[in-house]
Amino acid sequence: MRAILALEDGTVFEGVSFGATGEAAGEVVFNTSMIGYQEILTDPSYKGQIVTMTYPLIGNYGISREDCESHRPWVEGFVVRELSRVFSNWRSHQSLGEFMLENNLLGIQGIDTRALTRRIRMLGAMKGVISTVDLKPESLVERAKSSPGLIGRDLVKEVTAGQGFWWQKDGQYRVVVIDCGVKYNILRQLSASGCQVRVVPAGTSAQRILDLHPKGVLISNGPGDPEGVPYVVETVRQLIGKIPIFGICLGHQILGLAFGGRTYKLKFGHHGANHPVKDLATGKIAITVQNHGFCVDMDSLNKEKIEISYLNLYDGTLEGMRHRELPVFSVQFHPEASPGPHDTSYLFHQFVHLMKENQLSLRVNHA
Repeated sequence: MRAILALEDGTVFEGVSFGATGEAAGEVVFNTSMIGYQEILTDPSYKGQIVTMTYPLIGNYGISREDCESHRPWVEGFVVRELSRVFSNWRSHQSLGEFMLENNLLGIQGIDTRALTRRIRMLGAMKGVISTVDLKPESLVERAKSSPGLIGRDLVKEVTAGQGFWWQKDGQYRVVVIDCGVKYNILRQLSASGCQVRVVPAGTSAQRILDLHPKGVLISNGPGDPEGVPYVVETVRQLIGKIPIFGICLGHQILGLAFGGRTYKLKFGHHGANHPVKDLATGKIAITVQNHGFCVDMDSLNKEKIEISYLNLYDGTLEGMRHRELPVFSVQFHPEASPGPHDTSYLFHQFVHLMKENQLSLRVNHA
């Protein structure tokens, strides 16, 4: 079925639909990963966005039940150059097109994704609409312009868990995960590191979290603007200094705001599995997985209290920080990968070590 992608600047791309039919609106971004489309589709951080894959052939290994990063897909729409007509993988059980149809997700193929990516790089991420029902470019462009966008919106409330749950009850250290849109592999990595893992909704109060008697708190990834979730920022502000904290992606941005810093929107964001970051402590370079459209302004942080730990080598933006005195640290990239390289998975072990040191310190002080 014929489909159209219209951007708010008036640019229109014509193609063919796959998956569901209908209409979808969101901020159009591009992802440079060559693989991992299933993890991308099911990453809650993409709520509110239409994702364009820069790799030209998508869907060739199908969909596997084990590779989802949440219980459902969250992207608003999906854009590819060519959808593979066949899939081949001993782990797969259905095609990408079948998965999207099953989950009422609209896709468009057959457009020049290189041209679309170049336009986003030049002009920035833009609001857009994919439609199979209205094929009039003028009206679609107007609907793209009037769609809500991401700035100031609270998208976390749409992806967070409805109630708390145990992911893993066995382990040496109990970790409470503030679910802003957590990916399953973060929970898997914590479990593999020997942690009990309790997930709580993003609106859970600091006192309720402390009443669970955790040894550490992880603030998860999630969608949208960190300034759209002031209640989570306040919760984290109340937890700082009381317990070890690890922030990932949106969790990193929330920590930046809780520290008194500022955040800003990037031109077209960082979305992909090939982003180099530099560890300023060791000088080593890691290739990381990234998915964010907002960033912490490093110049807004109090350098006497906050140490910059990682920098992005593409554009020099902040990729990690740690408190100089308190057991608190965070990274903008995704150490859990899924998809992508596992260069920074050691950070989960660092978090466990931080909890261990904090427990030893508490015992010494108590004695």
